[in-house]
Amino acid sequence: MVNVFDVAAYIIQKQKQVTTVKLQKLVYYSQAWSLVWDDALLFPEEIQAWANGPVVYELFNYYRGEFAISRIPKDSDSSRLTSAERETIDVVLMSYGDLTARQLSFLTHSETPWRSARGDIADTERSQETISPESMQSFYSSLESARNSTIVEDIDWKTVATQDVNKLEDVATES
Repeated sequence: MVNVFDVAAYIIQKQKQVTTVKLQKLVYYSQAWSLVWDDALLFPEEIQAWANGPVVYELFNYYRGEFAISRIPKDSDSSRLTSAERETIDVVLMSYGDLTARQLSFLTHSETPWRSARGDIADTERSQETISPESMQSFYSSLESARNSTIVEDIDWKTVATQDVNKLEDVATES
């Protein structure tokens, strides 16, 4: 089995440069859709439900303090990925790769796996709760089969940004 660094190396090779937050979300979605389409974990490292969305701690720790990255993780080897694994990541990159880190964070915050893992923890509080592969597989499988689910490319990000700002203003006035 490949590890998260092999997956990150492949994503960086395809994206050329990516923010660390965006890399975390692309790794997360690669894992999620691998569970749905390949019925298997893409990598063994756990994903935690942090305030900014799903995070693989090992990857965070490796790139700690960096914002935009283009360097491939040391000792990673994207050639370890099978053709099916590369295909899964390629589809994820086609669907999510043009979104910003903020858009990806918004998506993950609105989805059940991250929300369930956090439970009653406030969105802005620290958490190391694990997002289970089972919750990811269940949620994303239901999206794939839902007739009325919104396609990522069809999201009106201007409306989302306005709602996001309004939500932040509501929180500020409650304090």
